[in-house]
Amino acid sequence: MKATWKDVILAESAETILVEGNHYFPVKDVYKEFLINSETHTICPWKGIASYYSIKIEGEILKDAAWYYPKPNMKAKNIANHIAFWKDVSVHP
Repeated sequence: MKATWKDVILAESAETILVEGNHYFPVKDVYKEFLINSETHTICPWKGIASYYSIKIEGEILKDAAWYYPKPNMKAKNIANHIAFWKDVSVHP
């Protein structure tokens, strides 16, 4: 799977984990130079507290377009050290 925005590959992996329709990419397969830490956090009852990244390419920022669970609940432990994308990011084979 690949995650792209503005024709730039943000992540590429054959080892994504599909959860609720979202592909979670292993951190090792994500180009973190395009990610900016965000102060945004949300809560999922079964996964835990999500933290977010914004994406920055060529000076343009896509706010809170990637998320991860730094300390996922036990039911979601398989997505520890993984990042998912949304908001205008294309995730495709």
